[in-house]
Amino acid sequence: MNIESKSLADFYKEAAIFTGRDINTLLPPGINKEIGHFNVFDIADTLKEVKRKQVMPYNRRAYYKISLIRGKNRAEYADKVIDIKENALLFATPKVPYHWIPQDENQSGSFCVFTDEFLIKNKSGVVLDELPIFKSGGYPVFEIVNEEAEEIALLFRKMKKEIASDYEYKYDLLRNYVLELIHYGQKLQPATALHSSQNASARIISLFIELLERQFPIESPNRKLTLRSAKEYAERLAIHVNHLNKVLKENTGKSTTEIISGRMVQEAKILLKQTDWNISEIAYSLGFEEVAHFSNFFKKQTSLAPLTFRS
Repeated sequence: MNIESKSLADFYKEAAIFTGRDINTLLPPGINKEIGHFNVFDIADTLKEVKRKQVMPYNRRAYYKISLIRGKNRAEYADKVIDIKENALLFATPKVPYHWIPQDENQSGSFCVFTDEFLIKNKSGVVLDELPIFKSGGYPVFEIVNEEAEEIALLFRKMKKEIASDYEYKYDLLRNYVLELIHYGQKLQPATALHSSQNASARIISLFIELLERQFPIESPNRKLTLRSAKEYAERLAIHVNHLNKVLKENTGKSTTEIISGRMVQEAKILLKQTDWNISEIAYSLGFEEVAHFSNFFKKQTSLAPLTFRS
């Protein structure tokens, strides 16, 4: 079993089950006339099946999602676990698998789903994956206070009202609401996550991280990492490996090899927990020719053998 990438069609099939409604009644009016896709939902309406199973599917989605979650929950994002006490704002991208698990019966909130094509329509030049909120390794889940939650809830109420209207330019207005949500989330990030230095070191770090993240997620045991060593990354960036290591060490406190290894371990954890690939397949996909080499690598990084971590 691979970590599936859920399409919008899959989402609506699940939403029909969760809400007990016909799929056609879930689609927003006039959406087929638009480039891209957008829709908005109440969480309480989609929880019938979730309450029974007490879990949302752990998948990569082939669309973007912004959620205001109100209630006690646990969010699992990539290899991170975040316990939410009361309110949270969650940003999900097609790149990273996630799910959230309700921890009590008092669940409410809203979420919207959309594609990158939906925002391209506004001709603003917005590239979602270049925004800090959607970049790999960013801050995708924020615990917020009630006052902040009410501000965000108001935006979602505006979305619900507008999507049901017959206003000719309603999707232009909805795009603005989505961008407002995105900027709200980016303001919640630590200032360092939004600071963009133009010096040479910052550019090297940015290019290195982009090159590293391009190799993930791994969606098939037949796909193999193409870059694994510090030397290979330095060659691709056209700089000396010693210079790359110096820049990363001075700015992150970690060597190039440590950063690469950390990202590989993160992906290994996801594959071990969320797929039924055997250890040999996981080892191969991460670039290890021998299972023993992968096992030694994983144990060195986590103090656990792969099979022990999986169990």
